[in-house]
Parts: sequence; C-alpha cells; structure tokens
Amino acid sequence: MGLFLVRHGQTTWNRDGTIQGWADTSLTARGRRQARAVGERLAAASVDSLVVSDLQRTRETAAVLAEAGVDAEPTFARAWRERGFGAYQGLTRAEVAARHDGFDPDGSLVAVRDVPEGESLDAFETRVNEGLDAVAAGLGTDETAVVVTHGGAIRAAVAAVTGRDLAVLAREWSPDNCGVTAIACGGERSVRFRDDTAHLE
Repeated sequence: MGLFLVRHGQTTWNRDGTIQGWADTSLTARGRRQARAVGERLAAASVDSLVVSDLQRTRETAAVLAEAGVDAEPTFARAWRERGFGAYQGLTRAEVAARHDGFDPDGSLVAVRDVPEGESLDAFETRVNEGLDAVAAGLGTDETAVVVTHGGAIRAAVAAVTGRDLAVLAREWSPDNCGVTAIACGGERSVRFRDDTAHLE
C-alpha cells in the first residue's frame, strides 16, 4: 500500500510571500503548470483514491490533476487543511515577526506553538494524524492513494511517521509546490522519499 502526499501548486500568495493558512487563494499560471506536471506523473501510477484538502488552492490543483489523467474521484477532507494561522493570515513573515516575539521571518510559522486566533500546533498535529490514519485505513492491498494538501500538513504527516518533533522538522524543511512525498502504509509506516520534484524540471 502506498500514499503520495502532494503540495498544491503555487498560489498568488505563495508568489507574494503572504501567510495563507485557511484563506482561499488561487493558483498562478506557474502553479497550474506545476499541477499538470505532477498530474502526468501520478496518472502513470494508477491512483485508486484521491483525497483533497477542502481549500480552494488544493481543489484547483486536483482539478488540473484530473485534466492530466488522474481519474480517481476526489473526496474533500478538512483534516488535510493547512494549519489555521488566525490573525497572521494575510501578513508577510516580516509583518508576523514585528508582532510575534521570537519569530524568525526566515523560519516557519508552522513551528510556532500558538498563534493569535489560530490553531495550536498540538491541535494541528492531531487533526493531520487523524487524516493520515483515515487514508491508510481505507487503502486495500496494493492500492495507491494521493492526498493533495499543504506544506504544513505534509510536514506533520512526515513527523508522525518518523517520530520527529514537528516544530523542529518545520524549521528544517518546507515542501515545494507540487513536490511529492511517498509514505509506505503496509505494516509499519515509513517515508519512502520526501519532496521529489523531478517531474518539475
């Protein structure tokens, strides 16, 4: 059993360096090209199930995947949303740093334990772990699932599988738009590879 985690294509807010969280933002032309490239790659993998975060940017990415040949019917799951960044959504990292003591504008907001009016790191981890368990439980022998999600959720899933501390992992690595991370789900879970972007070259 295998699971591919795919970050959505580039959005207007990614391009502009703005914190998104639960805000609905659209793909750029580049983001649509990225989504088509990863869709063509995944279409060759015979996808049995497609789970998609219910936010606009992941829905748009999944629609392009379908155009590229991924023929699994999508189901939309709130569990795979990005972390809710509350009052920091719509701000740049520099603007967040001016408001939040100790935040490094070159770092990851996912690593911050609590944000004003937002989702705590613990609540976020619990939500993504439940989503991961649900997808894995629904996979039959030799089946493949794709989850179209967000950078924070991918890091949370990798942290859960590897036993890493999410706050530490989030400071070390941020998945690329339409990068692919593979998790083996049969028996003990393991990360097969992380953030492969060969299809984007």
